[in-house]
Amino acid sequence: MFEHGAMSAPTAGRLAVPQRADELARLRDRIERIERTTRIGSDARVLPAPPDLAALLPGGGLRTGAAYALGRSMPLLTRLLAEPSRAGAWCAVVGIPELGAEAAAEAGVALARLVLIPHPGERWLGVVAAAAEVMGVVAVRPGWRVRDAEAARLAARLREREAVLLAQGPWPHPEAAIEVEDARWSGLGEGHGRLEGCEATVVVASRRTTTPRRGRILLAGSPAPGGAGPAVGAGSSVLGAGSSVGEPDSRHRERIEASASLLRAVG
Repeated sequence: MFEHGAMSAPTAGRLAVPQRADELARLRDRIERIERTTRIGSDARVLPAPPDLAALLPGGGLRTGAAYALGRSMPLLTRLLAEPSRAGAWCAVVGIPELGAEAAAEAGVALARLVLIPHPGERWLGVVAAAAEVMGVVAVRPGWRVRDAEAARLAARLREREAVLLAQGPWPHPEAAIEVEDARWSGLGEGHGRLEGCEATVVVASRRTTTPRRGRILLAGSPAPGGAGPAVGAGSSVLGAGSSVGEPDSRHRERIEASASLLRAVG
């Protein structure tokens, strides 16, 4: 006869697997319903980029399903986030704690569609994969050099979800590598004032072009199209930090809660 008592660890583990899968499925269904009214349409193949950067990028923008390797330039990153966010794409920034809401707002990023995950820990790659499930653009500073197999698995996720990855640092087989050279800041006077503008040469090397494209671009200091960028209080959210900026609307709050639950479920 069977003995009654505590369930063995292997048996409990086997039961937990389908329960976890069911939870992930429910969360993804919930996020899909939100995305129908908040995310750029599924037929979008290229997310917008600022016109001066778009002229250098293969395809004239950020290809969905692709990864881009960026240099360590914060103005470059925020400019690449600005246009997709204003067009309706949700953006996540993972493992870049020095990028805050104020800098993002000054670059024209729509804070109501920005999620900051400044300290993802050692499982940052899993956090990126989870974020790609629900965000149109995911920016990350890799915690270590990513192996080809890891990049291939994430690439499949990006293609499936039509998301874009912006990696600050080396990344295997990127759609393009975007570097900044000869950056020159303006606005600082004789020991006083503040840095207001950054002009630099941007170099884009892609497997789709035979030679790198380069152009002199104002990365910081130019006004956002249609006026100034959103105010800091527009509602960016910080996951894993116990705080948020501003008061997001109910739809944004629901999406953030679903995203946070998904990140916890796969973490």
